[in-house]
Amino acid sequence: MKELIEKIQATYAAFEADANSQLEKGNKAAGTRARKASLELEKLMKSFRKASLDASKA
Repeated sequence: MKELIEKIQATYAAFEADANSQLEKGNKAAGTRARKASLELEKLMKSFRKASLDASKA
Protein backbone atom coordinates (compact mmCIF):
# COMPACT_ATOMS: atom_id res chain seq x y z
CA MET A 1 0.00 0.00 0.00
CA LYS A 2 2.97 2.28 0.63
CA GLU A 3 3.97 1.97 -3.04
CA LEU A 4 0.43 2.90 -4.08
CA ILE A 5 0.51 6.03 -1.92
CA GLU A 6 3.89 7.03 -3.36
CA LYS A 7 2.54 6.58 -6.91
CA ILE A 8 -0.50 8.71 -6.04
CA GLN A 9 1.76 11.44 -4.69
CA ALA A 10 3.99 11.39 -7.78
CA THR A 11 1.03 11.47 -10.14
CA TYR A 12 -0.56 14.34 -8.23
CA ALA A 13 2.70 16.30 -8.33
CA ALA A 14 2.81 15.87 -12.12
CA PHE A 15 -0.86 16.87 -12.39
CA GLU A 16 -0.31 19.97 -10.26
CA ALA A 17 2.72 21.08 -12.28
CA ASP A 18 0.92 20.63 -15.60
CA ALA A 19 -2.30 22.26 -14.38
CA ASN A 20 -0.35 25.29 -13.12
CA SER A 21 1.54 25.50 -16.39
CA GLN A 22 -1.73 25.54 -18.32
CA LEU A 23 -3.27 28.11 -16.00
CA GLU A 24 -0.33 30.49 -15.74
CA LYS A 25 1.26 30.16 -19.17
CA GLY A 26 -1.65 29.00 -21.31
CA ASN A 27 0.26 25.86 -22.28
CA LYS A 28 -2.30 23.68 -24.08
CA ALA A 29 -0.07 20.58 -24.07
CA ALA A 30 0.27 20.84 -20.31
CA GLY A 31 -3.53 20.89 -20.07
CA THR A 32 -3.68 17.64 -22.00
CA ARG A 33 -1.11 16.07 -19.69
CA ALA A 34 -3.01 17.32 -16.64
CA ARG A 35 -6.24 15.77 -17.90
CA LYS A 36 -4.46 12.47 -18.52
CA ALA A 37 -2.96 12.58 -15.02
CA SER A 38 -6.40 13.26 -13.53
CA LEU A 39 -7.72 10.07 -15.13
CA GLU A 40 -4.76 8.13 -13.75
CA LEU A 41 -5.37 9.64 -10.31
CA GLU A 42 -8.98 8.48 -10.46
CA LYS A 43 -7.84 4.90 -11.10
CA LEU A 44 -5.21 5.08 -8.36
CA MET A 45 -7.68 6.47 -5.83
CA LYS A 46 -10.10 3.62 -6.57
CA SER A 47 -7.26 1.16 -6.02
CA PHE A 48 -6.40 2.92 -2.76
CA ARG A 49 -9.99 2.70 -1.58
CA LYS A 50 -10.06 -1.03 -2.29
CA ALA A 51 -6.69 -1.63 -0.59
CA SER A 52 -7.74 0.47 2.40
CA LEU A 53 -10.96 -1.48 2.84
CA ASP A 54 -9.10 -4.79 2.56
CA ALA A 55 -6.55 -3.62 5.16
CA SER A 56 -9.27 -2.56 7.58
CA LYS A 57 -10.96 -5.95 7.32
CA ALA A 58 -7.76 -7.85 8.09
